[in-house]
Amino acid sequence: MSAGTVVLVGTVLFAAGCSTTGTGLRDGGPARTETVAKSGAPSSPTGPAPSRTAPSEKPARKVDPIALLKADPRVSAEVKRDLKPCTGQEYPVDVSYGKITGGSVTDIVVNVLSCADALGRGSYVYRAEGGAYENVFSDEQPPVYAEIDRGDLVVTKPVYGKSDTLAYPSGEDVITYRWNGERFTEQDRVHTDYSNIDGGGQPAPAISQKN
Repeated sequence: MSAGTVVLVGTVLFAAGCSTTGTGLRDGGPARTETVAKSGAPSSPTGPAPSRTAPSEKPARKVDPIALLKADPRVSAEVKRDLKPCTGQEYPVDVSYGKITGGSVTDIVVNVLSCADALGRGSYVYRAEGGAYENVFSDEQPPVYAEIDRGDLVVTKPVYGKSDTLAYPSGEDVITYRWNGERFTEQDRVHTDYSNIDGGGQPAPAISQKN
């Protein structure tokens, strides 16, 4: 087993189907984003009733994201140390399920946020390999947030200047990654500069650069 492979025993649950819900999830395939209420029990999603899973696709497999992160040697000691409930048993973790690596089993995207300001501290993608989950992508340069968009992995990074407040970044980078059969490669990068009118928030024309 490689250093980036995590084995979960007894924490995997099977869902009969899934729908597109949660923050920013725009994948065309079966996917779900959840905020984890406590380790081992994701909170019930809101929104439309779950849709049927196509017969040719395996249903999403729910996991305990906290156990997954803590067992992953590629997750930094700093992130693991601060991975605690914000209030009660509410962990600052978003979980998305979707097809982004071409496998027969749904992939998992996990975002770790800060309790104080909900900024992304780390983003990770796990791919099922037999009975284990392998970490195939990680970004621990905050602020960062990863999501699934039409089969691609899209990572958003706010850009802050020296005088910027957390609420008003100077701009943002949106990076699109695509699975090439072995790993994620960058396909596109869009940088947007925001104006300073009324404290910011008004985007200037974006500059897109394809690799």
